[in-house]
Amino acid sequence: MKAALLTPAIAPTAAPAAGGLADYVAVTRPRIAVLVLFTVGAGGLFAALPGTPPAVILHAILGTALVASGASALNQWLERHTDARMRRTKDRPLPAGRLTPGAVFAYGLTLAAVGVSYLLVTIASPLPAVLAGVTFALYVAVYTPLKTRTTLNTLVGAVPGAMPPVIGYAAVRGEVDAAAVALFAIVFVWQIPHFLAIAWMYREDYSDAGLCMLPVMDPGGRLTSRQMVLYCIALIPVSLTPALVSRAGPGYVVCASLLAVYFLASCVRFARSPDDERARGVLRASLVYLPLVLVALVLDRLWASPPS
Repeated sequence: MKAALLTPAIAPTAAPAAGGLADYVAVTRPRIAVLVLFTVGAGGLFAALPGTPPAVILHAILGTALVASGASALNQWLERHTDARMRRTKDRPLPAGRLTPGAVFAYGLTLAAVGVSYLLVTIASPLPAVLAGVTFALYVAVYTPLKTRTTLNTLVGAVPGAMPPVIGYAAVRGEVDAAAVALFAIVFVWQIPHFLAIAWMYREDYSDAGLCMLPVMDPGGRLTSRQMVLYCIALIPVSLTPALVSRAGPGYVVCASLLAVYFLASCVRFARSPDDERARGVLRASLVYLPLVLVALVLDRLWASPPS
């Protein structure tokens, strides 16, 4: 789940085209939603006990999809003016004028409300709905405004970003225990080098928009690369926390260790010579690490480790 506020409106030079279905889909950022929903499903499968109805996990995925889509829409509503200043976002439906701010605000709020309500109705425990609501509020009301104010926004944004697997877990177990915290920690730490790589690649755009990203304040890349390397080093022991709470076996430990070292190697390469190509390498490594480590965790849980 990621963005800013209050900059002068930019008047369109021509009458905007009417928005269609594709524009309403675009403001939900479906590519990001796919990764979010993957982590919800992984959290649910990791928590699954013998006899757990698959429908519970499917309900968690669908409800979270609606909440995440609503958060993305409101994120773009808040960021419509800064999006208009960036080359990669100026053609989004709001800054391009294809959708109106009022329509997107109502759309995002409705999606989020329906998603939270769906989780309340379809899952026995109210905890997933509460977690989804808190995640939505943190992302929209806290993280997004901070992007224009402090480089710490990345750390703050990593909190709602790490919640989806916990929502999936809570849907099955009805609680947040040590194993759920381990899932949260893995995704939280993973996000920092992942998003710093993106911020480095688009640092000029972010600077034009007035967003406080670390690479904007660090043109040489020394602080940015240091943060990437340090968080990837931390990710090695954090990746092993499921085993420390007796919810993963040696097969997972080997896979998670190798994947974390692979991710770290990409960050070290970037630190030696910060440039856009090496930042893309970090981004690619991050998108290999997270899905594979979650798949390894679920497979180890289902096939190797006896469920508790």
